[in-house]
Formats: sequence, C-alpha cells, structure tokens
Amino acid sequence: MAITVKFFANFREAAGVEKTVIEEATDVYSLLKALVAKFGDRLGRQLFDGEKLRETVSIIVNGRSVDPAQDLRHKLRDGDVVAIFPPVSGG
Repeated sequence: MAITVKFFANFREAAGVEKTVIEEATDVYSLLKALVAKFGDRLGRQLFDGEKLRETVSIIVNGRSVDPAQDLRHKLRDGDVVAIFPPVSGG
C-alpha cells in the first residue's frame, strides 16, 4: 500500500521535502506516526502535543478535510493522497 503525503509551509520545512510516500499506514494516525519516525522530532513537535494532534494541523485526504478531533482513525487506501498544512486564514 502506498500513500502519497504532501507537506506545506512549516511542515515542508520540518520534513525537508515537498512530498513522500509511506507504505505502512492503515489510517491517518498511523500515517502521522510513520512520518514522525521517518522525519524526526522536529516534525513530530509540529504535529503533536504529546499524543494529541495540534489544533494548528489541517489534514486533507483525497481533497476532503479530515476532522482531527474525530477522524484520526480515518482508513487509508492504496493510492490515497494526504496533504498536511497549517490552517488557512485570510481576509
């Protein structure tokens, strides 16, 4: 199973890459943990506060927003594309 992950803004800086492929993830939570294992504590600190996902993290799976408060166990499938970025603000 291959999940493509695209990083934006500060997450891209922490990972040091624009995108990557993770092969051993069954849901959003296991994907995020695999990313921390691959890219290290700097990314981990930006994603998590302890074991809880930070409110400053937005996750999109195949163009649809995932509510981190409820959907960290959102199932992933082969070929899914996950985007990770800070909240969008504007004015």
